[in-house]
Amino acid sequence: MGSWLLRGIPLTAVHVVARVLLAIAVVETPLSSSTWKVLAVAAVVLVALLWGGIDGIRDARANPDPDDYADLTVRWLKAGLFAGVVAAIICWIIGHWFMSGIGEASLPIEIIAGGSFTALLVYAPAFVGFSFGRWVVRRDQRKNEAEEDWSVHEDRTPQNA
Repeated sequence: MGSWLLRGIPLTAVHVVARVLLAIAVVETPLSSSTWKVLAVAAVVLVALLWGGIDGIRDARANPDPDDYADLTVRWLKAGLFAGVVAAIICWIIGHWFMSGIGEASLPIEIIAGGSFTALLVYAPAFVGFSFGRWVVRRDQRKNEAEEDWSVHEDRTPQNA
């Protein structure tokens, strides 16, 4: 099983649960639907951001040289695309067969529009997260290195000065 699939499946579950809870909340309290929508999107974004940050920290600690970093960009892009397409299909099935109010779009629209949006909700925060995680580890590694003043070259300093 690919590492992108291990990220895509839980994020699919987070998105589906968020949409189901959103549908329940909107039906129960329709005047607060904007708040519930923001909370549902924030849940997906927060999980992707934190998981991406953990990935970035683990990758930077495992590979001190930035040239050896794993390709987390493609890993998270695949996870986002998987989560988007699969969550769109699952939510469409739930919305048409089990629970009204979760969405009324046709399956192709749900896959293309909803899947693309979900892919961005997963990929963009994960990208920010793993970039920040790598930056934090690199910053800590640089603090422990001996400081070198790259502008001073002993072989170029004037001898008569």
